[in-house]
Amino acid sequence: MVSATVVRGTAVAATLVSLLAVPAHAAHAAPLEAGATSGDTSARALPKPDVTGLWTVLRTVRRQGAPGAMARLDDHGAVHWAATGIADRRTGRTISNTDRFRIGSVTKIFSAVVLLQLADEKKLQLDAPVNRYLPGLLPDDRITVRHVLSHRSGLHDYTNEMFARTVPGFEAVRTKVFTYRQLVERSLSKPRTTRPGGAYSYSNTNFVVAGMLIEKLTGHAVRTEYKNRIIDPLELRDTFYLHPATKIPGRHARGYLTPDTAGAALVDSTEQTVSWAQSAGAVISSTRDLNTFLSALLGGRLTSRAQLDQMQRWVPSGTNQQYGLGLRRRHLSCGVSVYGHTGAVQGYYTYAFASKDGRRSLAALANTSNNGTVLNSMLGTLESAFCGKQAKTRRAN
Repeated sequence: MVSATVVRGTAVAATLVSLLAVPAHAAHAAPLEAGATSGDTSARALPKPDVTGLWTVLRTVRRQGAPGAMARLDDHGAVHWAATGIADRRTGRTISNTDRFRIGSVTKIFSAVVLLQLADEKKLQLDAPVNRYLPGLLPDDRITVRHVLSHRSGLHDYTNEMFARTVPGFEAVRTKVFTYRQLVERSLSKPRTTRPGGAYSYSNTNFVVAGMLIEKLTGHAVRTEYKNRIIDPLELRDTFYLHPATKIPGRHARGYLTPDTAGAALVDSTEQTVSWAQSAGAVISSTRDLNTFLSALLGGRLTSRAQLDQMQRWVPSGTNQQYGLGLRRRHLSCGVSVYGHTGAVQGYYTYAFASKDGRRSLAALANTSNNGTVLNSMLGTLESAFCGKQAKTRRAN
């Protein structure tokens, strides 16, 4: 059974669709987090999603400067779409949830999953020093794999200097190809931000190290491990790791970078190597595939229960949120907690989160970046999807 509502704007048509007979992705429910009880809001039945509110958020994001925005909500077998605006400013093609896009730091969950699978296979210990597996890489033997995956290594984020000026920084690396070690060396040229195991301090360097660990322990490229362990088993037909190729294959949304100068024209940033990020942010996917991935992860289909529990050992990471191992937990206004990651890569903002059991998942995209207003407004997609009401959104962190 299919029901559709079409909302037409002055320039493009926006379509809201509900499908009521789609198989759910998750097979098993994950356990409650430490300290949770069956009385917690996050463990009870979720409020009915506000699909109209989801559309309203996307329309707001367009007014704030995004050429297009879209979202897909999977909810216990039902699927809801919302999309508005354009995927390509040159042709005027309408954006669609069938479009692929760059997911930025949502890639970090993929890297963490591979390492947790290696822990399941007894090839890795989370509390072992990184230097046990990559001798001499880091200046401190106290930095463990767990510290890297939870952003508590103290390794400086080299992208702070790389993109201090947004467009010039991007153009300087758009076609460059870096080795992992070159990126780590950029980090090590700066002081560390905290002692090993100290406070959370977000750094892309951590997940560059994660990529190095994957390749050392498996003898294969990160691309191969993502494909064999996640992409192929879950049949993610729109998900790729193409580094250092620059073009997104198939139908995709183009990305538009907002310059630092107010009023300056958007820069088409679609084609790039993303070599500056690699295992920290170079995956391409779709809203469908991201929901499938998160539902499978939180449903216990990608790691053992023990490793999923390790992934959800939380440390404070900002207002109303915590970080585990490559996974973020956000607390929403209605008391519900959601699990996933945001992604920011030139031209694209992604939100990908799911409920504790993975049975409701939301992936949303705006095809612009370096626009803090848009990023903050996108948080409203989570409120609509999981709280079932239009709530005043909090600042994204």
